[in-house]
Amino acid sequence: MSERRTLFGVELDPLTMDQTVARCLEAVRDGRQLEIGVVNAAKLVNMRRDPRLAEAVSGCDLVLADGQAVVWAGKVLRAPLPERVAGIDLFLRLLAEAESAGISVYFLGAKQEVLEEMLRRVADRFPGLKVAGGRNGYFDDTQQEAIAGDIARSGAQMLFLGMTSPKKEIFTAAYGARTGARVVHGVGGSFDILAGITKRAPASWQRFGVEWLYRALQEPRRLGKRYVTTNTAFLLMTAREFIRLTPQTAPANRSH
Repeated sequence: MSERRTLFGVELDPLTMDQTVARCLEAVRDGRQLEIGVVNAAKLVNMRRDPRLAEAVSGCDLVLADGQAVVWAGKVLRAPLPERVAGIDLFLRLLAEAESAGISVYFLGAKQEVLEEMLRRVADRFPGLKVAGGRNGYFDDTQQEAIAGDIARSGAQMLFLGMTSPKKEIFTAAYGARTGARVVHGVGGSFDILAGITKRAPASWQRFGVEWLYRALQEPRRLGKRYVTTNTAFLLMTAREFIRLTPQTAPANRSH
């Protein structure tokens, strides 16, 4: 097991994409549950403000750097992470692995019409995939237990949650075990991307860590201010942490 790295008080697993996929397949094979948490700059900022979110993420079996900014901060703050493990890329890799290994999957999240369109496209892209079931993400807290029971009855071995934070983390913390799924992965807005509702940033934008800007340009009114605010807060957090970790050199004694 790789030793975890601590960044802003949060423990992260320094894993590559390939290592993460291998861990997920091991969990299915061994019948162990693996809850996956992913963090980007915005989520690390929000975890400081929302104790329930912080507790839910910290309780995951694997916590991965979903954002390029997190990898950069890790480098600056001497908590190196090998690479970004983007939630959507992990999602697609796991769907491909599930198709070839005959592992059944369940999709929970998004609006009903988005979920249906995504299921159509997933069936085209992964024709051999065993889909145990799917449900939209519009439900209140009182329905959570019944939904977890439905997932358990479906026999799904992998559960993908296409819901926003902190809803997906709180559902996973409270009912992840109840679902019986071996791998539980919160994939945020990935259902919208797979359904063709929103476009993902090109690879070059991802490499430069400005995927957030691409998203903000698609939905400026909804996302513009939010991204500017959280990114500024993240830069300040990183700067403060860097100053805290930098040894203060005492002034030289000038007397002879």
